[in-house]
Amino acid sequence: MVLQSGAIGDDLAMDDADAAPPTDRPRSPLAEEASDARLVERAREGDEDAFAALVSRYERKLLRVLSRLVHDHELARDLSQETFWRVYNRLDRFDTGRRFGPWLFRVAVNLGVDQLRRRDAPPTTALPIESRRDDDPRGSSPGEVADPDPRPREELAQEVRHVLEQIPVNYRTILVLRDLEGFSSAEVAAIVRRREATVRWRLAKAREQFRRLWERRMQQQDQGGTEPMLPLPLPIDSPSPSSPSPEARHAD
Repeated sequence: MVLQSGAIGDDLAMDDADAAPPTDRPRSPLAEEASDARLVERAREGDEDAFAALVSRYERKLLRVLSRLVHDHELARDLSQETFWRVYNRLDRFDTGRRFGPWLFRVAVNLGVDQLRRRDAPPTTALPIESRRDDDPRGSSPGEVADPDPRPREELAQEVRHVLEQIPVNYRTILVLRDLEGFSSAEVAAIVRRREATVRWRLAKAREQFRRLWERRMQQQDQGGTEPMLPLPLPIDSPSPSSPSPEARHAD
């Protein structure tokens, strides 16, 4: 079961949308028909409707990404507005030969990560974790559970969010973009400004930590434990010598 297309993912998306609706206005025909590049060109020329169309096209997904990243709907709203404001004021510097979407999400992710780092620094001590390719069937994405779980979907979705919150932000960002929002590895690489091989390496480690944290949490609940679950710290770009990462072979 994968979050972006599975039951848990549907509940997460519905919960985020219900808790933090971005707008009540309908999508305009302009937002449906014009290309991003054309809308950017028109917005540069002072066409406010063109930029409004870009906002309409991306705001729901942007808000959802930020909500999952910072785990605070009000803060996510503020960061979403700040993202669009910054992008609007930098349109004259945007290279229309590149894709608008990854640029927009890169601004948003940077704002979210900066906010989290100011709030609390993530763990940085190393713990060797076996690396896997992101398309390896043995990999554990946030929606993959070894055995069917009879609990209500809403409860499972809450558990997924809790576990995600324990993962260091650099890895959580990639996990959210890739497994929750369905961006391709190439798109995630463009958003976080890393090589695709780097993204795949970090994703494998994030998935492995998610699996370990999930199993530990389920064991605690089975045993009736109430102690808070501390994260398993990830190596920050420091793979074991026996298994060099793509980052070691392809420095950014």
